[in-house]
Amino acid sequence: MRRPPLPVTTPHSLEYPTPKNRSPTNPRSAPPRCRLTQGETRRGIMLSEWQKEAAKAIVNIFETGSARGDYARVTLLAGDSGHLTYGRAQTTLGSGNLHLLIKAYCAAPRALHARALQPYLPRLADIDLRLDTDWTFRNLLKEAGSDPAMQDAQDAFFDRVYWAPAVAAAAKLGLGEALSAAVVYDSAVHGSWSAMRDRTVAKVGLPGQAGARQWTQAYIAERRAWLAGHANGLLRKTVYRMDAFAALAAAGNWTLTLPMTVRGVRIDEAVLDMAVPVSADDAATRTLRLTDPRMTGNDVRALQAALAKEGYALNRDGVFGESVEKALKSFQREFGLVDDGIAGTATRLMLGI
Repeated sequence: MRRPPLPVTTPHSLEYPTPKNRSPTNPRSAPPRCRLTQGETRRGIMLSEWQKEAAKAIVNIFETGSARGDYARVTLLAGDSGHLTYGRAQTTLGSGNLHLLIKAYCAAPRALHARALQPYLPRLADIDLRLDTDWTFRNLLKEAGSDPAMQDAQDAFFDRVYWAPAVAAAAKLGLGEALSAAVVYDSAVHGSWSAMRDRTVAKVGLPGQAGARQWTQAYIAERRAWLAGHANGLLRKTVYRMDAFAALAAAGNWTLTLPMTVRGVRIDEAVLDMAVPVSADDAATRTLRLTDPRMTGNDVRALQAALAKEGYALNRDGVFGESVEKALKSFQREFGLVDDGIAGTATRLMLGI
């Protein structure tokens, strides 16, 4: 969700000018932009695919409660200046970014809901706030969230608009570790990264002076204090984001080594859908059901995909949750199976998995 701005003055003259198209009342209207030279690119952040996905998963948890994010999530909170928010990392109507996302989706091949969403593009471009309560539009967004084309569009969009600029901003400052990159990415998504960066520099200097880890921890503390004292009550409730980062730093997990737990949600290889070499001897098929802790993995994701093809709006996050059980029971009843919510042999055969 988009956050209110923070007026900050600092004696430091930094090489991070505020983009001209960023409104003073819209801190999330433009993510941080830093152009790296060839040399800076070579000595910049070198993150593995595991680390990149882990960093994104942390922010997904903050935004939607799921490590994979919720591609179909539509949110409207009273007092949120971003107005309607949507998707894996909750882009907003008020910033204009929701228009860009839906435009990209409508242009994608095989986008199932493109024809239905196309007429809304002019209103999205105009930031028509009446869309906040347009239930036909909101339901279309939810339905589109289960379309693989929408999920691909969101992944590409959030990488292009938030992740890549955030990593570039971190590299420009000399913050080369995965946890530091995750902190910058979170602020790019949440809003007011530049203001908090400048305030931290004013207190402790640049990372090259304070030390990269020490600077990151100072930034976390500074941002938490700002959130805790903000006039907007919604922002005061988000101090948990900085608490989570502070806990990772205190644990020494600067490389975002897996598995790890953030706000009670486990992040591991299965959840991130990264291929792990497995012996064929271990290829036994599991019976999938609702458990505590939740079952996770590619087999759960395959089940979700099969149910989505049958018309159930499910997020393919690889976690067997209550929504999966509910959809599975409905499918079983429809096809005359025992509606126990357990994906055994008969249910798998009927689903074609």
